Amino acid sequence: MPARLVPPPGSRGFVAAIVAAQVLVQIGAFTLPALLPAYLNAWSLTSTEAGWLIGIFFAAYVVAVPVLLALTDRLPARRIYLLGAGLTALSHLGFATVAEGFWSGLALRAVAGIGWAGCYMPGLKAIADPLEGAAQSRAVSWHAAGVGIAGACSFLVAGLFDALAGPPAAFLFGALAAAAGFGIALAVLPAAPPSREAGPKRALLDFRPVLANRRAMAWIAGYTVHTWELAAARAWGVTFLTVAAVEGGAPGWMPGPTVLFTLVGLACILVSITGNEVAQRFGRGRVVTVAMAAAAALSLLTGWMAGLSFGLALALLLLWNMAIYLDSSALTAGTVQAAGPGLRGATMGLHSMAGYAGGFLGPLGVGLMLDLVGPAGDAVLAWGLGFGHLALVTLAGLAVLRRLGLSGPAGAPAAGPRRAAAAPGPRSASSPPPRSSR
Repeated sequence: MPARLVPPPGSRGFVAAIVAAQVLVQIGAFTLPALLPAYLNAWSLTSTEAGWLIGIFFAAYVVAVPVLLALTDRLPARRIYLLGAGLTALSHLGFATVAEGFWSGLALRAVAGIGWAGCYMPGLKAIADPLEGAAQSRAVSWHAAGVGIAGACSFLVAGLFDALAGPPAAFLFGALAAAAGFGIALAVLPAAPPSREAGPKRALLDFRPVLANRRAMAWIAGYTVHTWELAAARAWGVTFLTVAAVEGGAPGWMPGPTVLFTLVGLACILVSITGNEVAQRFGRGRVVTVAMAAAAALSLLTGWMAGLSFGLALALLLLWNMAIYLDSSALTAGTVQAAGPGLRGATMGLHSMAGYAGGFLGPLGVGLMLDLVGPAGDAVLAWGLGFGHLALVTLAGLAVLRRLGLSGPAGAPAAGPRRAAAAPGPRSASSPPPRSSR
């Protein structure tokens, strides 16, 4: 692409291009959860094995992201992003052509997790670095929305291609989309290394300054349990609706589970965008507290609806996912703005690493609970425990977030070193909301 046509970093065109690349790389990420009922039968998987197949994506991400994201403080984000997009495309291509059981699927899912580690937070950092304040927060929100839209649509796309030509076609589409995201990143991401920000010199993987920032750690704790419950709901949502349709009697006119779960995801995108705007007005701490408390209550109720009413099961699954998404952008924006000078890459790396560790445990935990009851057991009990145990996780995370937010020191300025004197620092989880300007 000619240089005069490349949007400069920080511009709306640049943000839009990176969000588009993220959407294309992400569009195949949930193909396996969307088609999980078929793979459970075709590969004779236990629920625990299925949980490993979903969760290993997040585990591989956790291992890779601290290195890849910390490198963006020293190397051009372009290199890291292209590596990630390339690995994502190769993983989907492998799943379409050579995957034949649990172990090959596990290896390819791990490659996909490393690929996403090279794209997700490095792409977000490329968007956030040139911006500050409200513009930065809104860009983070739109990034989260783009990733969320891609995640939601991946269920619909997977179901469509599966119906047309089988599961390999769905994974092949994911590979081609990731290759297109690679092309966009190649065209728009700058090749120059990042500028050196003022701040302490440190080793590449030294997270001690981040761990000492209690305000940042509060948001990281919240994001950990957020991703824990989100990954569990995404991994098992289609399978739950499939079971609920049989146990609870879905009406004949109702669309299939992949279509319904796509609609759930798309509705949640609006909630995520709204949540960021509401958080700016009323305070992130208040919004996150309400969202996490509601998510805990709804996770307790949803699984028990599997055998009672398909309509209630679908409605509660929708409300539960909306509660999860409500604080998504607020948590990430809180971490970004709490990062210390010269430590944004490392802070976001720890944020993402901790969050995706929760993402590994969420699907696996549900699978373990389902196997605890067993395939011959009561399906309602199995799903009640499978989803219900997440309430304990969510409430524990909320307690840690509020504890760190209430007792921690002021931490890093919100605006970074360039405008530290002009911009107020970020509020803690307990700070009151700003007064309205009206």
